[in-house]
Amino acid sequence: MYEQIREDTLFIILYSGVTFMAMMASCYLLLRRANAIAPDVTPPLRLRRWTGAFFASIALSHAWYMPILFLPTSEDIKLCDLTGGLLDSLTYFPLAIAVVFAMLQDRRRPLWPIAVMMAPIIAGNAWNLATRSYALLPMLYGYYLLMCVGLILYMIRASRQYGRWLRDNFSDLEHKEVWQSFVVLAAVLLMFAIYALANESRTYVYAMLVVCTVLIGYLLWRVETLSDLSDAVSRKARTSSRTIAGNIGPLLKQHCEEQQLYLQYDISLDQLATLIGINRSYLSKHFASQGITYNAYINGLRVQHFVKLYREAVATHQPVTAQQLAFQSGFRNYNTFSAAFKRMMGMNTTEWMMTVKS
Repeated sequence: MYEQIREDTLFIILYSGVTFMAMMASCYLLLRRANAIAPDVTPPLRLRRWTGAFFASIALSHAWYMPILFLPTSEDIKLCDLTGGLLDSLTYFPLAIAVVFAMLQDRRRPLWPIAVMMAPIIAGNAWNLATRSYALLPMLYGYYLLMCVGLILYMIRASRQYGRWLRDNFSDLEHKEVWQSFVVLAAVLLMFAIYALANESRTYVYAMLVVCTVLIGYLLWRVETLSDLSDAVSRKARTSSRTIAGNIGPLLKQHCEEQQLYLQYDISLDQLATLIGINRSYLSKHFASQGITYNAYINGLRVQHFVKLYREAVATHQPVTAQQLAFQSGFRNYNTFSAAFKRMMGMNTTEWMMTVKS
């Protein structure tokens, strides 16, 4: 198989290109502070660093395997391959899992479980290298499968928690979509599967290059367009001692509703608590006692603002569109507005607008 690839100029060019792409993406994330992809977004520094390290591991892994194409004997090829497997289990795989964990910003998840998961794979690859054989590969492949299943189950649970946290703390959920974490997870697991089920065919090596290229491009875009939400996690309450739960309703009316703070894009629960001068945890408990989330509260005010604007437009015979008024009411995304409007009004926007005109 390697003899065939040595003669495949296209493969060598693509392989070198992916290596260079990963190296440049790593240097960009680790060394450049400015955001060239989305200048108005401040991405999470922790995620940026882990992703940069992951890209570096891809580049180093590719660079390590490159000599296989030129080694003269099968023993040299085996030694290079076994050593690469051990290095991948120490760098490439754990860093990929760390990136997936870091994409969920509701809390800083411990990374020691990654070391526990990877320990059997590291030990198995070390044994294979020491004995210069592939004897433990079947067992390692089986363990890969179990690890992937475990990661999927964990991410389903963690992502549900993350989704609830987003709804409780942020008025806008655009560019924070939980499902995108699963896209990255799926790509990582696909690379794991290709790696584990390698059959040394041309299809395998080209599939690996394609998946790797897509993952680098998508993950780079995702990291740079994901806003840093760490303030909502780490910022401490400032004025809790002088606030009681009974005052929260009037404070919200005075500072949020009357001053129309809900019209600000992406205002978080933590920011609102600071602006009206109350304890963040008290504010969160207040919404919970009302049977709503923070997201539902803010979007409810925005829908009411939309209703007011539209009634005024109809009364004065001004030509307006629902999309135009939705943006004026604080919504960044029209689909988000439509869903919030239907939940609150019990009908879609078009039906309601027709009832107002009639």
